[in-house]
Amino acid sequence: MLSSYSPINGALLGQVPVATLADYQQAVTRAQETFNRWRMVPAPQRGQIVREIGEELRRRKSELGALVTLEAGKIKAEAEGEVQEMIDIVDFAVGLSRQLYGLSMHSERPGHRIYEQWHPLGVIGVITAFNFPVAVWAWNAILAAVCGDCVIWKPAPQTPLCAQAVQEICDQVMARYGFPHVFQTLQGGAEIGERMSDDPRLPLISATGSTRMGKLVAQRVGARLGRTLLELGGNNGLIVLPDADLDLTLRAVVFGAAGTAGQRCTTLRRLFLHRSIAPAFTARLIAAYGQLRIGDPREASTLIGPLISADAVANMQRGLAAIQEQGGQIIYGGEALEGCYVRPCLVKAPPSLPVMREEIFAPVLYLVEFDELDQAIAWHNDVPQGLSSAIFTRDLLAAETFLSARGSDCGIANVNIGTSGAEIGGAFGGEKETGGGRESGSDSWKAYMRRQTVTVNWSKQLPLAQGIQFDL
Repeated sequence: MLSSYSPINGALLGQVPVATLADYQQAVTRAQETFNRWRMVPAPQRGQIVREIGEELRRRKSELGALVTLEAGKIKAEAEGEVQEMIDIVDFAVGLSRQLYGLSMHSERPGHRIYEQWHPLGVIGVITAFNFPVAVWAWNAILAAVCGDCVIWKPAPQTPLCAQAVQEICDQVMARYGFPHVFQTLQGGAEIGERMSDDPRLPLISATGSTRMGKLVAQRVGARLGRTLLELGGNNGLIVLPDADLDLTLRAVVFGAAGTAGQRCTTLRRLFLHRSIAPAFTARLIAAYGQLRIGDPREASTLIGPLISADAVANMQRGLAAIQEQGGQIIYGGEALEGCYVRPCLVKAPPSLPVMREEIFAPVLYLVEFDELDQAIAWHNDVPQGLSSAIFTRDLLAAETFLSARGSDCGIANVNIGTSGAEIGGAFGGEKETGGGRESGSDSWKAYMRRQTVTVNWSKQLPLAQGIQFDL
């Protein structure tokens, strides 16, 4: 059995069975059989069925949000916000079900027509992390479902009850239409993910988590020439220029760095401050951090809940020790409090601090001073990760420089808004060791389908390629 313990107080919340090899084989077989029928349902009808999942989520938003708080430690507003993201992606997917467009092209051959069409890919494997225990599954699974795919989900072992609750909601809806195995969940550890990665019956594996985990998934799936959609580490940076609205900047920095106890892939990790404003802004930042209310996320006044586990607390403390050994200066916080709670930390850092190239998955924010925008951009880009980025400025030229080809090298680049809080309408993901995948909006649906180029000859001639004459 897999046990779930609340990071709030260590209480045992419940247990779920761990999937065996036989369970895995049965799930894949069922998914394949269901896929053969589900792919033939017209996409708009698939969208209407999925729409009912969204209606169930609306009805149970408060309950599911409360479970996310209990199991992942998010404050109430963030937990319910995550459920709302599920609802939003359902709404997006319902519209998408009528927009799975292909292109039509002019042929160079008379009496020929060329076009592209998209077909369902198959049984999709989705591996998710604890920090977004339900939303990231929805970004993948809901889009995959309207595309005609079936989905097998391996949730994080720290949040099995959230996954179980979502699975039961899906089961109730899908059973009404005779498709009970479009969505399936397999609880367990790394062995489940390894089976999925090695299984040629799963043409795509979408994995969210650490860069280390993503590299292992990519190697195993790549060995069988399968597809991967990887959403990995962040290590996000934000640049502040002297002309920025500093009140706006302060709010974005505090939420981006300390929200969700620093456990978002879009959490702000590195803050680049122009030297002329750095002392005053740092003082304001320290004062703001001193007002953050840390505690039980079920309490309305709490802004910062716990880290996911005692191991996460220990990892943060090891990171802080490395920071000090390498020349970084802790200027606020960092203490481990009772249980899984910590005080968010501010670090004054030189741009060359080695540990700053890594992602400590906790509320640790590095403050780096710079003189010129080009210098800040160079330092910003000089990390292995490339997920989210931001600049605060009123200068149009500076903003456009940041957004240009010589600016941010991240998959997400924002102006006068923080690194956290992406909307579902835009494709979500990053470059370099973030994995290159894109989830959620825009044309991300194409990852879950296979493209087919079609040529129709409606003439009575058969012109050959390159003008070859092959007379018989």
